[in-house]
Amino acid sequence: MTGGERRQVIVQRLRAATRVTVAELVDATAASEMTIRRDLDALAAQGLLRRVHGGAVLLRRTEPASFDVRLTLAAEAKQAIGAATASLIADGETVVLDRGTTALAVAHHLRDRPVTVMPLSLHAALALMDGTRARVLLPGGQPSLPELALAGPLALASLRALRFDVAVLGASAFSAEIGITTPDLADAEAKRQALAVAGRALLAVDGSKWGRTALVRACPPDELDVVVTDSSAPQAERDILATADVRVLPVS
Repeated sequence: MTGGERRQVIVQRLRAATRVTVAELVDATAASEMTIRRDLDALAAQGLLRRVHGGAVLLRRTEPASFDVRLTLAAEAKQAIGAATASLIADGETVVLDRGTTALAVAHHLRDRPVTVMPLSLHAALALMDGTRARVLLPGGQPSLPELALAGPLALASLRALRFDVAVLGASAFSAEIGITTPDLADAEAKRQALAVAGRALLAVDGSKWGRTALVRACPPDELDVVVTDSSAPQAERDILATADVRVLPVS
């Protein structure tokens, strides 16, 4: 198990139980106590947990984890999801690409492809422009910090003026029964508009986001064509999607 995978296990267990012990994490990861303690110290430095005697407790955050912190979480899974999602997009297609770290991974795998992409974040725009073949269209709007996401009236107007073959969405919270939810009203509105102007919808989401909900509903599950995820996504949730004729593509 890699360091990134271990830390994902730690975060997932904290979200489920709010407190974990070093001994429990040693059993769950087969790592040494010293390694687990180093992982806990690193996650504490990122503001994701608080160290206590013998383990750690979850920090109740009023704000989502920073973009830089989220880049380190499930990093290998996100890269695999990004590659698999990009493989579902044909050369010559037009794509509207959501904000977020998993969408950024998709951008890395599209930047050398002959596709046209409108990214809803400057992080993804820079990644695409670092490539050799992708054509980049930038929406309007004032970038939000530190996400560098583009939303609001100008971004929505840009979306309404165009038509895309594919919308690639990300999610901070996803439920097979409720769909994509987000704590951000502007983000929800941008996702809805992206869906409205695209021929098909792909969701790129790692397993840690499944079974979670946030304040604002952005997309019901039956509006998605394919959900690309990793093997940690709950099987029961995947089965629910299958009954709604939503294809789930798990990557290893």
